[in-house]
Amino acid sequence: MPSARPPLIFGEVLFDRFPDGNAVLGGAPFNVAWHLQAFGAAPLFVSRVGNDDLGRRIQAAMRAWGMDSAGLQIDSQHPTGTVEVRFEQGEPAYDIIAGRAYDCIAADSLPQLTPALIYHGTLALRAATSLQALETLNSRYNTPVFLDVNLRPPWWELQAARKLLDNARWVKLNEDELSLLGTDSGTLDQRAARLRETHGNELLIVTRGGDGAVAFSSDGQSAETRPASGNAVVDTVGAGDAFTSVTILGLLRGWPLQQTLDRAQTFASAVVGVRGATVQDRDFYRPFIEQWELPAA
Repeated sequence: MPSARPPLIFGEVLFDRFPDGNAVLGGAPFNVAWHLQAFGAAPLFVSRVGNDDLGRRIQAAMRAWGMDSAGLQIDSQHPTGTVEVRFEQGEPAYDIIAGRAYDCIAADSLPQLTPALIYHGTLALRAATSLQALETLNSRYNTPVFLDVNLRPPWWELQAARKLLDNARWVKLNEDELSLLGTDSGTLDQRAARLRETHGNELLIVTRGGDGAVAFSSDGQSAETRPASGNAVVDTVGAGDAFTSVTILGLLRGWPLQQTLDRAQTFASAVVGVRGATVQDRDFYRPFIEQWELPAA
């Protein structure tokens, strides 16, 4: 049965600045929340922005998109997050600026609700204040956690990442992150199974860029998906976040694993055909909503 409770999406919101001068609203958790809102899942996004022009742009975008802003904190001391995006051999690389508002998510300003799940990444937890806020959420609700691993040097530490894995029911990471957190010995399937078993995760998904994704569950199921050939690629920023959003949608609505994976890949393949990680045209989502028979947002 689909969950009637909203997912809680925790972490950074920022502007990605591209080499051509464009600034695109993003941040992995925000991107996930944005897509979930378009798909009618009504997420509660918990983050923090500066009391500045960029912060006001984020608030305005959330209002226009119909997103609940009860979890968005305003910071008068730290600016809204920004990232400089550059491309190396066609893949995005990021210069992530430290000391931003999303590093300071305050535990004493968290909203009260009982979420269906808590999603978070790893970047926003680089600062002790935001980490404490997440730990407060986890202890308050004892809600299952979806961990979206995003290891951005130098903003992560191995033991801290492994502790997050221990606390997660569902995990998504890419092949490089699998090697960083596990071992290079054995096939990808063997390494993924070993990491999942070590940390007791119910489901572990490994994304493989243009080769799609594979998933392994604690009940012995596995699934694999690949993108259709001939997909146009404008840029790959946000592809993983698009994949994650539909994976969460599948968990909320009780889709079978293979169906969830295939739908997540299909949506991610569509997102790489546009610039940036968020899409502000609701018509972009309409074919997926109709095909997947989702209730109107």
